[in-house]
Amino acid sequence: MKVKVCGMTGLDQLHQLGEMGVEFAGFIFYPKSPRFVLKHGLTGAEVKKAKLKVYKVGVFVDASYDEIMKQVQDFGLDMVQLHGHETPYECAKVSDYVHVIKAFRFMENDHVSWMIKDYYTDADMFLFDTGVSSEKDKKQYGGTGRKFDWGRLKGLNIGKPFFLSGGIEQLMQAWLKNS
Repeated sequence: MKVKVCGMTGLDQLHQLGEMGVEFAGFIFYPKSPRFVLKHGLTGAEVKKAKLKVYKVGVFVDASYDEIMKQVQDFGLDMVQLHGHETPYECAKVSDYVHVIKAFRFMENDHVSWMIKDYYTDADMFLFDTGVSSEKDKKQYGGTGRKFDWGRLKGLNIGKPFFLSGGIEQLMQAWLKNS
């Protein structure tokens, strides 16, 4: 099992994740997020200079190609997670330069296979997250505290590596308790 923890705002967190065996660390580049990395003073130069044991993932929501590429360069990102309404074309354009994780937010009746079908050739990995129903919550991307119903994937051949969102806190607590 591979784990990605998002919302990194300090170098100490990144080093701790590496020591715990977490492989992927996410930096939020969404200005409306309380964990927007640039608001916390962590710079790309600091991150690039640090000897980290984690893959650096930039998390973007409907960002422009130029903004994504700027942060890939500034932070030395290994991957980007596109968590908004990006099209397959936008994913393909970014994937010419860096690995892409395309995130999907599923509502109760959304069909997983149908939603991901157009992204197979344009994303390297998928992330499955829980959608939100209220208008206020639709502006939240990730970190909502809602657990994705992992059972929705039972019997599906996703055909690509993927991350599951939600419920990670409980999973990590159980792992720490047993290690």
